[in-house]
Amino acid sequence: MSAISPEVLALADRVEAFVRNIVAPYEQDERRDHHGAPTDELVYELREKAREAGVLTPHIRPDGSHLTQRETAVVLIRSGLSPLGPLACNTAAPDEGNMYLIRHVASPALQERFLKPLVEGRTRSAFFMTEPAELQGAGADPSMMITTTRRDGNHWVVNGKKCFITGADGAGVGIVMARSEEEDAPGACMFLVDLPDPAITITGVPNTIDNSMPGSHAELTIENLRIPADQMLGQAGEGFKYAQVRLSPARLSHCMRWLGACIRAQEIATDYACRRHAFGKQLIEHEGVGFMLAENRILLKQSELMIDWCASVLDTGALGAVESSMTKVSVSEALMKVADNCVQAMGGTGVTDKTIVEQVFREIRAFRIYDGPTEVHKWSLAKAIRREWRQAHG
Repeated sequence: MSAISPEVLALADRVEAFVRNIVAPYEQDERRDHHGAPTDELVYELREKAREAGVLTPHIRPDGSHLTQRETAVVLIRSGLSPLGPLACNTAAPDEGNMYLIRHVASPALQERFLKPLVEGRTRSAFFMTEPAELQGAGADPSMMITTTRRDGNHWVVNGKKCFITGADGAGVGIVMARSEEEDAPGACMFLVDLPDPAITITGVPNTIDNSMPGSHAELTIENLRIPADQMLGQAGEGFKYAQVRLSPARLSHCMRWLGACIRAQEIATDYACRRHAFGKQLIEHEGVGFMLAENRILLKQSELMIDWCASVLDTGALGAVESSMTKVSVSEALMKVADNCVQAMGGTGVTDKTIVEQVFREIRAFRIYDGPTEVHKWSLAKAIRREWRQAHG
């Protein structure tokens, strides 16, 4: 396995310095929405500072090419050292995954129109896939999609309901996924659309346990959304295949960013445990606390190695569905323990908003569900194990 180049390591160092020195002081900034998520005013102010520092969209080179996944990991982990870091550096979900998908599937004309403003950090995006559970719509199982699309001349018309659409409120670019009703194009279709659009109505933005994403996770109705045929991503009926192109790297980049956040939480908890005294000595000298922080160090390193392993698989050009499922489960569960240990080690202070530790705990709890719950990934892995057994035994 080749070493990370000095140029990429230097870039990662610049990202880390920017997040620690410029972004972290904004963590107490009061420009938040009703849910506590950062407002677009705050996000775009930070992006201008990232632009000035030369660390905006650092995972994409000036010529438009993408860093390798291993190189991306080195950079995105550093951007995650603050919950605001990925927003400032333009490495956050869903934009980072949407940029990856558009670059790999969209035509040059669509890339110029929709990808360029995302890479430049001048707008946000949303990925319209998940649907309400009460309608038995698509969730962890995208094949259950009930949002439909049909041809109408040189347009496609989309109707349906979506939920948990991260960042939809305030986004300028949308990727809409719908099931084709055309017999000659069965399957799902993806479209690029300008937002807002009067045919897309946000019906609610529920409060959720996490609040790091501007726009939160909207519920919405799509009613007779007319999309020009040339705004389709790729080919009709191929949407589920394109979703897989996006999902494996997107799962992995979630792991990268939240590893960075947990590294920072560990630093904060360690500082607290070394400064705070109880029962005649530093907290860290008590095994109950010291062992938690020691366990965290092990889990953080395990997570780093899992990410690097999965990234190396994706860098071969493989889809990496099994490897990304394994990594998502391993890292999300490990980081949940890390975040919980940090809260516990800090006692009452750990559950307050005086530090980012309690927010990191909430965000990681949600991460165990987003991009596929742990149980779905384990089920998928079990299916792969059974399939391999059958192949080995005829």
